[in-house]
Order: sequence, then C-alpha cells, then structure tokens
Amino acid sequence: MSPNKENYLKTIYELNYDFTKITNKRISEIMNVSAPSVTEMLNALASEGYLTHSPYNKIVLTPKGNKVSEKLVRTHRLWEVFLHECLKYPVDNVHHNADALEHSSDDDLVDHLNDFLDHPQRCPHGGIIPGNGQGETDADDKLLSMIPDGAKVQIVRVSDNYDFLQYFGSLNLEIDDTIEIIKHEKFDNSLVIRKADGTNITIGAKAIDYIFVENR
Repeated sequence: MSPNKENYLKTIYELNYDFTKITNKRISEIMNVSAPSVTEMLNALASEGYLTHSPYNKIVLTPKGNKVSEKLVRTHRLWEVFLHECLKYPVDNVHHNADALEHSSDDDLVDHLNDFLDHPQRCPHGGIIPGNGQGETDADDKLLSMIPDGAKVQIVRVSDNYDFLQYFGSLNLEIDDTIEIIKHEKFDNSLVIRKADGTNITIGAKAIDYIFVENR
C-alpha cells in the first residue's frame, strides 16, 4: 500500500473519535488536500475493501481497513513521542517526520520502540496510543464545543493539523491545561474561556472543534 493511502486510512481512523461526521471536507481540512483528491482516494480505498463510502457521504472503515489503520496510528503516535521527548521536536512539527518514519517501520521495530519509550499512553497531541491506553480510547474525550458555560475541563487532546496547531500555540494553551468555559458567543460561535491564571481567551468557532477535553 502506498504511503498516501496509508495516510488517508490513518486520518479516517482518527476522525472516528472526533464526534463530527466524517466528510470529504473534514478529511480535506485535516490533510490539507483538495476535495477532488479526497473523492478519488476514497473511491480507490473502497474498491480495495478498506472502507465503504455511500452516496450520502457516510464514510466507514471496514474491519480490514480498521485493522490496518489502528496499526498505522499506533506506529505514527509512537514515533511522535520519540521525536518530541527524545529529539525535542516541537509538538507542531512532529507529524510530518513521524509520517516518513511510520511507513518504513516493521512490527519488530515498533515493538522495540514501544519498549524503549516505556509504553507511553498518549502522543504529544494527546491521542491515545492503541494498545497502550489501559482501557482508554480517544472516544472518552469530548469536543470543547460541546461543553456548557460554567463547566471546568482539562484539555487532553488536539487534532493533528499543522495550521490549527500553529493557532493553538498562539493562544498559549497546552495539553493538560485546566480551563473554565465562560460563554459561547452567539454572534460568531466563538468561545470565551478562562485559564487557571485568570486570563480570559477567545477561541475561534472552527478551532473549538479541534480541541478535546475531559471533565474536571
């Protein structure tokens, strides 16, 4: 299988846990590719039995596709941990390099890498590493946009999209930060939050669907 096809399967697997409908548009946004390219690739993957793609745009991995995707996500996230913790790559710059490494890693190398890293639970973006999560999955997280005013939550995961990660970094927010939801703005659907230090921050409407939290 080509690295490009593997990247699509990995993205679709991760979007399964994002509480939003998996659409061509969402895949296009996450992968920074054109909509026609997404359609072409989905058709190819469907013809090879990795997913089903209905006329109503319902994209679902088959058992065959899910098995391959989970293995890819596991390998990718382990390499992200290695790059960030051992080589000190910044969080917003590990994805591309992990992509290159995952496609050339066999099972034995991945197992040794996992042992070397002492079986980490999450990648630098907060995603659970399949097989290491001790019963947890990304499905345990909630979208920040779903949280009501007044609630206190902890940021546990963010979507692995370069443009979003640049924006997230500009907010001076980090994974594990505890925040309070102040209000959802009716005009533009942005969100006002308060950090633990008392600072108020406004997060854009699009970005709150890229941030995942757990109740405190």
